Amino acid sequence: MTWLLTGVRLLLRFLWQVVTSGITTSWSIVRPGRRLVPGLIRMRYDNLSEFGVTVLGCMITLTPGTTTIDIDTERQELLLHLLDASHPVRTIEKIRKQFEAPLQYMYPDRRPK
Repeated sequence: MTWLLTGVRLLLRFLWQVVTSGITTSWSIVRPGRRLVPGLIRMRYDNLSEFGVTVLGCMITLTPGTTTIDIDTERQELLLHLLDASHPVRTIEKIRKQFEAPLQYMYPDRRPK
């Protein structure tokens, strides 16, 4: 897959996530009886340049219900705040599949190891 096609698909996927997460987050807030479980989680990332991980952090923050608190490039971890952290593994898997994988293709870490 070409770089441009990957970028277009990532953009469309991101816009879809912003819309659907906005609806889900709004409903979670106004729905009576629903207990949100906010929390902080750490998510490891791999094979992303500094620019790539910055884009990943921004995409996470711009998606309603999630915020990037810190990017630790030495440990290759993101510290995330989740509005509802009741299923952190599922959230991390979704972020990896939807955002991290295409960014790894577009902005791989080229530093010598």
